[in-house]
Amino acid sequence: MTRSGTWQLHRRSIKIALLVGTLLAAINYGDKILTGSMLATDWIKLILTYFVPYAVATYSAWSTLKTK
Repeated sequence: MTRSGTWQLHRRSIKIALLVGTLLAAINYGDKILTGSMLATDWIKLILTYFVPYAVATYSAWSTLKTK
């Protein structure tokens, strides 16, 4: 895979992570964010809420490319 292909893969994964992560964050932490009652552990979990969809999307894309 070329550098531009790798960048496109990561760019797509970032877009998916932002969309899915934002939806999950709103569902799981929306009330705490709006009331300002987020704890340090909540912020760590919120970051992971974005990382997991990114990791899944990237892994899925790489797996698909490897099998072709």
